[in-house]
Amino acid sequence: MKKILINKCLWYLIATGFGSGLLSKVFPGTLGSIVAIMLWLFIVNISRLVLWIFIIIGFCIGCMICQQKYNKIKVYDHGSIVWDEFIGMWVTLMAIPCVNIKWLFIAFFIFRLFDILKPWPIYIFDKNINGGFNVMIDDIIAAIFSYIIICVISFIKRDF
Repeated sequence: MKKILINKCLWYLIATGFGSGLLSKVFPGTLGSIVAIMLWLFIVNISRLVLWIFIIIGFCIGCMICQQKYNKIKVYDHGSIVWDEFIGMWVTLMAIPCVNIKWLFIAFFIFRLFDILKPWPIYIFDKNINGGFNVMIDDIIAAIFSYIIICVISFIKRDF
């Protein structure tokens, strides 16, 4: 029984972005993205291959977590679940050419813009299909768009 409780608490802790999704009822995704950046600063020096593997595993875990949460409370993409923002933010951060406050802010701003506005095709996955995969994939698509824009900015402003 104790092991089950610890296991549930661990998954809940991950799902809520280590509690960051519980700190704000108004902007939980934004706060989750900020905490994701802070955690990124601790892992950014790991090899890029290991980071991508970590992100892929995190995506798979996120699909399971979001599906379990939906099955339990019947609320699609509950605001307190910010693990999708963590993974999306980390995909976006993979594009920054160097870790400094300018690039971190640019990555944060662009990712949040896509995640909040949900332009086509992001809104299709966000609104039309339920399930853990879709909770995660809309943030991944937002991150891919953000990644591309950051690469373009980086190419244009090489000395930025």
